Amino acid sequence: MKPKLLSLLLGAALSLGLGGCVSWNDRSHHEASSVVQFLYPDKNMPFIQPQIPTLRLPLRVGVAFIPASMSDGRSGFHQIQANFTEQQKTELLRKVAGQFKALPFVQSIEIIPTTYLRPGGGFENLDQLRAMMGIDVVALIAYDQAQNSSDTEASIAYWTIVGAYIVPAQRNSTHTLMEAVVYDIPSRSLLFRAPGTSTIQNHSTLFRAGYFLQEASAKGIEDASAQMTANLAQELELFKVRAKEEPQNIRIEHKPGYTGAGEMNGWLAASLALLLAGLLIRSRQ
Repeated sequence: MKPKLLSLLLGAALSLGLGGCVSWNDRSHHEASSVVQFLYPDKNMPFIQPQIPTLRLPLRVGVAFIPASMSDGRSGFHQIQANFTEQQKTELLRKVAGQFKALPFVQSIEIIPTTYLRPGGGFENLDQLRAMMGIDVVALIAYDQAQNSSDTEASIAYWTIVGAYIVPAQRNSTHTLMEAVVYDIPSRSLLFRAPGTSTIQNHSTLFRAGYFLQEASAKGIEDASAQMTANLAQELELFKVRAKEEPQNIRIEHKPGYTGAGEMNGWLAASLALLLAGLLIRSRQ
């Protein structure tokens, strides 16, 4: 074989090898829990028409994570292993519950275990939770995180073992979305939503890409969660204003014995004043 032809064949083999190397080093991961897939799992079923919500104060609120799931188009929904740890979920649920607990028209907060929600359980699942736990309103938390690590032009250094360890030729990206959606269960009505987002991009060596992606996953969830809870606090304040100013869109009723936080405080103050007056009269007799 002529030297020139041999050089061409070796060059072609090298190019194919590099092309294969690039495809081998690309990696991606995507996990999500979808509000739409949970509430409306069957595309063949008619869309559920929400009604004007009637909120009976004080409210009993449930807070839960929608289970992470995916659909392969054949077997329906099945749970997947998530980077979002149970400890992270519990901490976030407690923060969200604390924001609702601070509202004067909320009677109780129930943190609902994720196991109580079925992938694609829909409003039927929420009705079961309402009957079992006595909640009126539910705050569902969903998330979507996509990660990708791909080679850059510098990945040619991976042909050497040293290059894979010292050349930061991997381009890593992590996009995270957190969302809290609050529904009135009986009316199927969305009361409000609060999103939070995060984008993290960096470069790493091939052998450190997994570590960087894991770190970015945790940081992305932390940042998006912080933004979501901040937005949720704003939405709760706006909802209190809407409930007063838009009676045509939100009906407010009081349960027996409940007259509202302000009126209750006034009634309590009046009762204490009468009690003190009675004690004063008795002391003078």
